[in-house]
Amino acid sequence: MNKLSLILCAALFTTQAQAADWKALPDSPPTPADNPTTYAKVQLGKMLFMDPRFSSTGTVSCNSCHNIMEGGDDSRRVSMGVHGKTGGRNAPTVWNAAFHSVQFWDGRAPLLEDQAKGPVANPIEMGMKDVETAMARVKKIPGYQPMFEKAFGKHSMSVENAAKAVAAFERTLITPNSPYDKYVKGQHSAMNKQQVRGMRKFDSVGCTACHSGPAFNGGNKTLGEGFYVMFPTFDNKYISKYKLDADKGREEATGKAADRSMFRVPTLRNITDTAPYFHNGSVNDLSEAVRIMAKSQLNSSLPEKDVQDIVAFLGALTGEYPKITMPRLPATSGISVVVE
Repeated sequence: MNKLSLILCAALFTTQAQAADWKALPDSPPTPADNPTTYAKVQLGKMLFMDPRFSSTGTVSCNSCHNIMEGGDDSRRVSMGVHGKTGGRNAPTVWNAAFHSVQFWDGRAPLLEDQAKGPVANPIEMGMKDVETAMARVKKIPGYQPMFEKAFGKHSMSVENAAKAVAAFERTLITPNSPYDKYVKGQHSAMNKQQVRGMRKFDSVGCTACHSGPAFNGGNKTLGEGFYVMFPTFDNKYISKYKLDADKGREEATGKAADRSMFRVPTLRNITDTAPYFHNGSVNDLSEAVRIMAKSQLNSSLPEKDVQDIVAFLGALTGEYPKITMPRLPATSGISVVVE
């Protein structure tokens, strides 16, 4: 293990001593001061999130890779964009993404507003020339103009406002009231004995060093700050088996060698609904993911009983999904905005 790994592990175990501060998921996530959530923004953002016409082929929407009718991901190892192209990373769930202090696996987007713009012009994802070209399509659809005006006022059809609307919608995608939430609020019958054992083991072995805070994603970082951890940290058989070290991690975004293998800590909320796991989607079994994390991050080989107890606890992190109705998207009149 290298010097940086040793320093990181020391920091993790120092954090662990203070980690068992169990908190329920708040009823609302942090929101930037310049984009307060309103009903009109949320309704507009929902339509933009669902509309595939802003991809080059007219086939890929935000919801294609972040299916909110299920776990907020696409159940694939890596997502498929336009023309069947695939990237190198697993689509993270959009449920509870509002509680992340940065977005994407490498944290390259400080806010949801920034993240919303990225996939549109990504050649593998939605494949548009640029975000302004995508916005030109929005402007050609008559039904969107009154929605923008209701959300932002006159002459408000812009890339920035479209991103703000999508972000406002995504901030409604939270899942409180899980069995864990009820348990830490005092309803001790909400979790069974195995889940409680798993909760204690999750803390005692060191998982809470990284997966802390209400969303189990690194605690109380301010928006845009980010919480990153080297993964994998300890050498073991799983690294080559699942190609866990092939991705440069945050180095891809910053160009800094010191950021090699650093990743934003993902939420564990609804983890049972978001297989496959890890940044490359290489592991399709939650029990195996727990074994890998124990060995790769804590240099621990857990007894199978402990693995299953932790898996049971992770199941208690699945909250209540709000009812989502699919919107009817505004139509065009006598033309297709996709065919140009």
